[in-house]
Amino acid sequence: MKRAANECKLAVIPCYNEEATIGSVVIRAKRHVDKVLVVDDGSNDDTAKVAKEAGAVVVSHKTNRGKSAGIKTGFRYALSNGFEYVVTIDGDGQHNPDEIPVLLENLQNNGNDICIGIRYGASTEMPLWRKFGKRVLDYTTGFGNGGSVTDSQCGFRAFNKKAIRGIIPRLNGEAYSVESEQLIKAHDLGLNVETTRVMCKYKGLDTSTKNSSSHGLSVLSYVIWLVAEKRPLLFIGVPGFVMVLIGLFFGIHTLQYYNQTSVFLTSYAIVVAVFLIVGALAMFMGLVLNVLPNIIKRSRQDVE
Repeated sequence: MKRAANECKLAVIPCYNEEATIGSVVIRAKRHVDKVLVVDDGSNDDTAKVAKEAGAVVVSHKTNRGKSAGIKTGFRYALSNGFEYVVTIDGDGQHNPDEIPVLLENLQNNGNDICIGIRYGASTEMPLWRKFGKRVLDYTTGFGNGGSVTDSQCGFRAFNKKAIRGIIPRLNGEAYSVESEQLIKAHDLGLNVETTRVMCKYKGLDTSTKNSSSHGLSVLSYVIWLVAEKRPLLFIGVPGFVMVLIGLFFGIHTLQYYNQTSVFLTSYAIVVAVFLIVGALAMFMGLVLNVLPNIIKRSRQDVE
């Protein structure tokens, strides 16, 4: 059955234990899209029940698999049901669903593939420690993105079908790394990414089901690994080379001290061995990871 021309916009709300806020988010989002999909990620409260009563289509995971899994479920639903545009929005009430048209307009009228909400200004109510953590993740994501990133962690964003189709097979991360991974993969695919300012509410809300510090560290570690995969010589080979230089420095110092005093510094020798071995291994890994993708690519071309 062919979808009507105006039935093309889907709101995807991944959530976990959001029974207190999900109903109002669904009702307000319904005003601006053709359908609202709530991906209940293994909640043990009445999130799914409240979402259905508010008018959403609900897909439930049997266990809690993380936000990335929820986003992928929503994207697959959009593709299988012929939606042209998808807006992702958190279910905890921190985003304003009435700003959905602003994000969609960027795609429908300006020829962009993705529009990212930027939490901006005093109205965002963002605590200072969150702003600091956000900037760290922004800069790290920017290394993998080939440019500057203003708000890499905002989950309020819009995608067209081209972006969804390209990104979904490339999302490999779990939990909250999905926002950074989307931006890195979008850059790899050459998609047009635009930003727009949005409000964000924090006061009176428990905006994360996970400890904020562990959340940030888990995202940071995964993003660093993504960046290292893209630029192995820079992020693995160069640190390895620096470690080798440090090892050589301590090694020369150890030999000079032994020549002058006939006393062998065992502790220095251990440091030298560790730095030289780890550094050499890192240099080797950086070279291998840099060359291996080209070898695989050439072998595939030969097979074709």
